[in-house]
Amino acid sequence: MTSVTDTPAVKVPTLPDAQTVTSVKHWTDSLFSFRVTRPQSLRFRSGEFVMIGLMGDNGRPLLRAYSIASPSWDDELEFYSIKVQDGPLTSRLQHIQPGDEIILRPKPVGTLVHDALLPGKRLWFFATGTGFAPFASLLREPDTYEKYDEIIITHTCRNVAELTYGRELIESLDDDPLIGEMVAGKVRYYPTTTREESPTMGRITTLLLDGTVFRDLGIDGISADNDRAMVCGSLGFNKDMKEILEGFGLNEGANSDPKEFVVEKAFVG
Repeated sequence: MTSVTDTPAVKVPTLPDAQTVTSVKHWTDSLFSFRVTRPQSLRFRSGEFVMIGLMGDNGRPLLRAYSIASPSWDDELEFYSIKVQDGPLTSRLQHIQPGDEIILRPKPVGTLVHDALLPGKRLWFFATGTGFAPFASLLREPDTYEKYDEIIITHTCRNVAELTYGRELIESLDDDPLIGEMVAGKVRYYPTTTREESPTMGRITTLLLDGTVFRDLGIDGISADNDRAMVCGSLGFNKDMKEILEGFGLNEGANSDPKEFVVEKAFVG
């Protein structure tokens, strides 16, 4: 069951670097997304992250890195977050309501951007949990469909309900007024769960190594000639995926040195 808080009239931010919450949606007991006003001066590339947070009890900002889940052309900023009951930030952030203010430091950075990859034919997005966020941005970015013939998004979560945010976003792409015609069947979605029973069970790392992914999708495999990849998940997942992709012959790139795959090092969750 999902819940949505109605959008109120936007008020003028009063805190330094403050932005106003415009809507909040709780997807599960442990996951929620929210939208905030966008600073007029903020320019970012789809897939980048910024520092956001709240004022701490000591009067100092409590900030964490959050990928921007909305595309670069959106008038607002969207974020997708876990709820950690004893977490210094998310224990409080999960209770925000429309009209509240958050702190946003408008200095976007990150490696999950098209500029960090060499040209290719097929783009893979590998995500676990809220690591889907930067891909939510890139899936709504026109450049993604101009640069690639096919996009495969894999998303691994513990339970089926935790896949809902990503699944609903992907289902909406064909009807998107900006990119709907560009999508035109280019996106293939491969969700898996590790705890609750679902059509595809298991960690994506295991399913890549034993070839299950390729058999299910009817493709030969991953090659440096055609495939490019972006990875966002826990530190352990990122490390495992780096080794797997290198095993397929791909090299890790960066903004200053584009290669065949990139990993978001700032994300942990």
